[in-house]
Amino acid sequence: MEPKNQVNERLPEAVQTGSDATTFEQLGVQPETLRALRKMGFSTPTPIQSRVMGPIMDGRDVIAKAPTGTGKTCAFGIPLIESLNEEMKDVQALILCPTRELCVQIAEDLRRLAMYRPAVRIAAIYGGQSMNTQVQALQKHPHIVVATPGRLLDHMSRRNIFIDNVYTAVLDEADEMLRMGFIRDVRKILDHTPADTQVLMFSATISRDVMDVAWEYQRHAVQIEVQAEGENRPHIRQIGIRSQGQQRLSDMEKIIDALELKRVIVFANMKATVRVLGERLKRHGRSCDYLNGDLPQGQRNKVMAGFKKGSFEILVATDVAARGIDVDDVEAVFNYDIPDENEYYLHRIGRTGRARRHGMAITFIGENDTFRMRDIRKYCRADIQMMTVGEDGTLTEAEEETEQADS
Repeated sequence: MEPKNQVNERLPEAVQTGSDATTFEQLGVQPETLRALRKMGFSTPTPIQSRVMGPIMDGRDVIAKAPTGTGKTCAFGIPLIESLNEEMKDVQALILCPTRELCVQIAEDLRRLAMYRPAVRIAAIYGGQSMNTQVQALQKHPHIVVATPGRLLDHMSRRNIFIDNVYTAVLDEADEMLRMGFIRDVRKILDHTPADTQVLMFSATISRDVMDVAWEYQRHAVQIEVQAEGENRPHIRQIGIRSQGQQRLSDMEKIIDALELKRVIVFANMKATVRVLGERLKRHGRSCDYLNGDLPQGQRNKVMAGFKKGSFEILVATDVAARGIDVDDVEAVFNYDIPDENEYYLHRIGRTGRARRHGMAITFIGENDTFRMRDIRKYCRADIQMMTVGEDGTLTEAEEETEQADS
């Protein structure tokens, strides 16, 4: 097998800016997938989809940078499903992602894309679920495996799965996966794939680690960047409110009532805060549930499914859960705590304003948070409007506190 580090042939090409394709038909999508897309409510490709699907279908390696919520799963999922050999028993495509929630979400999205291709088999492999359940899924010879790196390596070591014939490997949320310390696991996995495996990397940000992996495992990669502008810019109104301690809960409930919000995600930094906040909202008669790493995987899946179906209105979650929350009609995101990492701010607010809808992101800012918010504004180039909350929940612009992004 050819070594994986033939880097002299793997340098990325210049950034590509776009495609003229305005319909899925122009991108060569087959009737079965077109039918599935229509049922899913998609009529035209998003910018990232129109720009990457052609190179992927041509067999090119791709590094794609695009804002959260712009349709990246379909951007790589459609070409994967279109190119499957349904008669083969080998794993043909492998998708790596950082969290179990995202793993489940991607597998669900792919199954929806393949709803009119009954022969296509897709398996989700992640920690927290029974190994026996996953072994049974692998014994059915899935065409596509979506996995978290650690659990996949576990199955590989037990010889439950072989990836020797994988023709496409996808690294989704590559920046987060490598930031979480999975870089060695990712390298081990990619080293077990054939030397000519097509490697696709999707990320909201392109870090040094992402480029190092690209340099090592991709050949003549097409580098595509979709800027957060025009129709592709999420329509998110960003608001900052001076509030801390118990006042945050009171202010949040006033805003929810005043704006009659029915689809809300509340982010907190600590698992204990998520649990306490979720229980308090329930005691206040709110339609609410919460999601954190202490919940068993089965319960986490149940909560996620309930929120997607609209079984309750408010989801309280930690950042770990943020990557797996893919609900198009979230009206507002509340940052109950300011996130510890600048990137988390982007990923949190990216849960709203999806699928070209308008959304709102409200951040509570305490006395000691001024410098953190300054860092976030500079990093994200965010235009955060400072406002106050009236007793009836109305939002009024705070005097001389409108925060503009640094230029």
